[in-house]
Amino acid sequence: MLKRSLIVIALALAAAVAAQAQKASVDVPGIKGTAAYADVLLRKTEVQADLEAFGQDYTDASPKMLDLRVELASLERSSERILAVKAAQADRLTDALGKMMVKKAALDAELAHLNRTYAKEHPDVRRAQRRADLFAAAIDDILK
Repeated sequence: MLKRSLIVIALALAAAVAAQAQKASVDVPGIKGTAAYADVLLRKTEVQADLEAFGQDYTDASPKMLDLRVELASLERSSERILAVKAAQADRLTDALGKMMVKKAALDAELAHLNRTYAKEHPDVRRAQRRADLFAAAIDDILK
């Protein structure tokens, strides 16, 4: 009897997980059609193309390659944040948000470059960190 109850519970749980996964997959196509996702995807594709093109001429440790990888990682995080937005809040995924996310990724790359060159206390590093923080705060304000 206990075995049968556990099987029923497991089947119910599996059905609930499957329903949730199906609901999430229904929401994703709508999110992928937003202006913000398109902006981030466009820049992400450009950076990936640059990485492949420059990969033949530059070493993996070159500043250009490091900056592009930092920017790509930031764009991937932005893409994940966009996809995590519920369909009911898709109206927040505007062109302006996408542009802010792309700019934030560029600022992250610039900040990483400055951090490799200067100490954290250097005025240029602090200025770049402040700019990146302002964009992050604006993005968070829109998505919360």
